[in-house]
Amino acid sequence: MRRKLLAQARACAELGSPMYAELLARAAEDPGRAVADVLGGRTGPGFILGMLGTVHRIVLEGRAPELAAYYPTAGGTEDPLLAWPAFRDVLAEHAAEIREGLADPPQTNEVGRAAPLVGGLLTIAAATGLPVRLLEIGASAGLNLRADHFRFLHEKGAYGPESPVVLPGAWRGLPPVDAPLAIAERRGCDPSPLDAASPDARRRLLSYVWPDQAERVARLRAAFEVAARVPAAVVRAGAAEFLDGLAPERGAVTVVWHSTMRAYLSRDEAARVDRHIGDAGAAATGDAPVAHLSFEGRDASRLDAVHVLRLRLWPGGERRIIGEGPAHGLPTTWF
Repeated sequence: MRRKLLAQARACAELGSPMYAELLARAAEDPGRAVADVLGGRTGPGFILGMLGTVHRIVLEGRAPELAAYYPTAGGTEDPLLAWPAFRDVLAEHAAEIREGLADPPQTNEVGRAAPLVGGLLTIAAATGLPVRLLEIGASAGLNLRADHFRFLHEKGAYGPESPVVLPGAWRGLPPVDAPLAIAERRGCDPSPLDAASPDARRRLLSYVWPDQAERVARLRAAFEVAARVPAAVVRAGAAEFLDGLAPERGAVTVVWHSTMRAYLSRDEAARVDRHIGDAGAAATGDAPVAHLSFEGRDASRLDAVHVLRLRLWPGGERRIIGEGPAHGLPTTWF
């Protein structure tokens, strides 16, 4: 448990959260049983992030005022690096609730991951010249299903419409920004989908954003504005169930995309997902192509700090790595 906590602390430090890096480093050295009682031997990154997210939700709901003083997202003004004693008290006081919170995978749908994903869509659009039928597995609230309505700033200017969501320094190098990108359909799935219009769902999404990362918080809140005016359907289903029967559609390129969700799939479900996409790819034609676009860790079964953007496009189905970036997406470097 100590090794896993320290590994996640290092990842948080690399991804720009000194607060969570400090909390997890202190948790690794916890001389009492508060952390062990909550995690109960479950030490995967998803469980550790689930612990942090559940505590954050308790803070956002106003049920931990002493700890809230250290959380910028709750209006706190105390130094976040000094939060450990109050954090540990919340672990002890709300242990049963936090243990229950570990049963659900973290809900992030990180808006910054739109940078690699939209760049990948532009690559697909440039290759096919067709409108996009966009299908997302592990979509959470479906915020990134609206990613073509975000604005991406880069070294040569900007891409995308005027938008509440602005991603500065989105790209190093450029995807094919001159490609015509039109999304004809937006659908996603999640085992526990969230309604981006619901205050409770918004609080849950915010709870999984690291509280000392003001830019991520602002992007999330801006994405709620975009979601309110751009429809997208997210159904309650597992990834393999959602893709069962997947087939090409003439006159559009069918794109299955996902980001930082593969590690939450069982080996069996991951194999079924690959099989469904592969079967659809085998049926693809020049006027009904199929693409698989993913932004996941180098080892897709783990939650890595560095992610790679992989693309397969049928007919052909050649595997390509077209970019890489930190797990939260910004900046994405293009190959």
